[in-house]
Amino acid sequence: MDLKAKIRNIEDFPEKGVIFRDITTLIKDPDAFGYVTDTLASRVREQDVDMIVVLDARGFLFGSPVAYLLKKGIVPVRKKGKLPADVYHVEYQLEYGTDQLEMHKDAIKKGMRVAVFDDLLATGGTAKAACELVELAGAEVVSLNFVIELTDLGGRAALGGYDVFSLVQY
Repeated sequence: MDLKAKIRNIEDFPEKGVIFRDITTLIKDPDAFGYVTDTLASRVREQDVDMIVVLDARGFLFGSPVAYLLKKGIVPVRKKGKLPADVYHVEYQLEYGTDQLEMHKDAIKKGMRVAVFDDLLATGGTAKAACELVELAGAEVVSLNFVIELTDLGGRAALGGYDVFSLVQY
């Protein structure tokens, strides 16, 4: 399936010179969304994972149906202050400043194997922070799975040592 044909490109958003890769046109198409879900599930099925970690917020859209198909639980990684119980937290670098991600401390057990999902790999900062959270819990990141990868931004290199998969590259 030509997924690039299903992803809308929006020029100059969120700022001039940027091309925003809009997945809303992909997820509203049941055939395209099903293809993405089935393809990601097929890949992760072979990895013998215990849990699916989904990144706030669009990672929820892709990791959740995969978890359902594989009969695995979901662990959300959220932005600071969004989770109600005790959390691990990691600060990570943004283009202009820092941000924090959090995960419940009781979400993943030591020794578990997890697959991480997000919609987009850009610089790799968010994904790397999620890996740090998983590893703080004593678990292993088996794979990082994305629908879109912006290759010019170097995210894959920033995630050296991890198994990184993306369906579409720009």
